[in-house]
Amino acid sequence: MAIVKSELIKQIKKSYPNFLTRDLSKLIDIILNEIKNSLKRGEGVELRGFGTFRTNIQKESIRRNPKTGAKVNVPKKRTIKWKMSKDLFKKLNNEKE
Repeated sequence: MAIVKSELIKQIKKSYPNFLTRDLSKLIDIILNEIKNSLKRGEGVELRGFGTFRTNIQKESIRRNPKTGAKVNVPKKRTIKWKMSKDLFKKLNNEKE
């Protein structure tokens, strides 16, 4: 099961009970908006110990609709690539340093 924003706020609230829930919510909104804005500008985002986000440009191409077999023109678009940090990789795979 994926963690949703409200659950993330509850987990942070347990660790930091002095902060108000609305302040934690606002803080998370600010962080996510800054990440979105940086990616929108074409800049990379690096969160040490977690990973990096970068934008990638997919070229325009002609593909086939699998249902009808008709050719479909797919326009150029930007996607996001994420690469995890070595620390996160080690934690996920229970490796010790």
